[in-house]
Amino acid sequence: MKSNWKIAIVLFAVVLMMNLVSPALVRAKALNPDLQLKIDAHAAVLLEPSSGEIVFAKNPDLQLPPASVTKLMVMLLVLEAVDRGDVKLTDVVAASPEACKMGGSQIWLEPGEQMTVSELLKAVCIVSANDASYALAEHIAGSEENFISLMNKRAKQLSLKSTVYVNTTGLDPDGGGAGNMTSAGDMALLAREVIKHPTVFRWTGVWIDSLRGGKSFLRNTNKLVRFYRGCDGLKTGYTAKAGFCLVASAKRDGVRLVAVVMNSPTTDARSKDISKLLNYGFSKFKAVQIYQGGETVSRVKVFRGTQPLVAAVVPRELAAVLHREARGNVVKTIQLERVVNAPVRKGQKIGQVLLSIDGKSCGQVDLVAAADIKRASVLQIWWEIFRRTIRIGVS
Repeated sequence: MKSNWKIAIVLFAVVLMMNLVSPALVRAKALNPDLQLKIDAHAAVLLEPSSGEIVFAKNPDLQLPPASVTKLMVMLLVLEAVDRGDVKLTDVVAASPEACKMGGSQIWLEPGEQMTVSELLKAVCIVSANDASYALAEHIAGSEENFISLMNKRAKQLSLKSTVYVNTTGLDPDGGGAGNMTSAGDMALLAREVIKHPTVFRWTGVWIDSLRGGKSFLRNTNKLVRFYRGCDGLKTGYTAKAGFCLVASAKRDGVRLVAVVMNSPTTDARSKDISKLLNYGFSKFKAVQIYQGGETVSRVKVFRGTQPLVAAVVPRELAAVLHREARGNVVKTIQLERVVNAPVRKGQKIGQVLLSIDGKSCGQVDLVAAADIKRASVLQIWWEIFRRTIRIGVS
């Protein structure tokens, strides 16, 4: 009888300890995902880009060489130049002798060989071509030196505090010396900016492609594009100093994530770390669709246009990305220009939609003009004034 009482007391004590300890462990795991994730890379970050939430971080601010992940900034600056209309994807670029001297990964450009901006971007995104990166830099800024200045200026604008660029390729400088430096946290922020230009996925999400009419074979250096469901980018990197680096983007069921690893010991370790991070993130978030791509949200007045109003549309699907346990209501805030001056260009930004839950951002998208609207001629303007005058008189 006494032994039964002793057993009961021991069992009661065990249950009591479990109730006391388990909540603490749960809270600790929630605050520190590293208890659940073992990452071999020297530095890593998992980012939910619609809110900017850092879901996981390991040495996020540690300054490290990025190798070819450098080209994320090259990609961003080229895409921004295209959006501004400074260059076109169809522009033809002639390779300079300097571009053709680049070592490392390349597409073996010949001096004077011509390719379009689109083809050079394809080479940078898929096979990390150093010669193509250099050629794009010269086309955008006139010289690599000028382009490097633009890279560092944009890094400051994006508050990439650990990032310094000395070249457009990520190669170690000839003769030694300091090379490009950045951090996993900075690269996550940079990737967040790059994916605002969905055109990039046309190249980064491709496993196999070609150039020169099929004569030059291209296979993506990012194996996860083929082997991880939903992975569509972004950039790999490797040098002896940098180790194996990868900034990855993946989308599943409306949820997009960005994962970064730097200084992994092997290419397989790099892929495994990224897969762990993405799997962890997808287990934590869900997406609630708010707008379909192309859906009209409102209309904006056009001053001196051939049409009085232009539709403000969502250019792509908009979803609120929420923690799976979230229970609040999604709040939409629509911000529109009161009036836009003609001419209006199709795709021109004329507003934005901001999503939030419990005061925290959970998504946003620009609103753009649904159509081109030309500036009205003097005769058209006077005719419109006359029509309005007659209408007022009749009423």
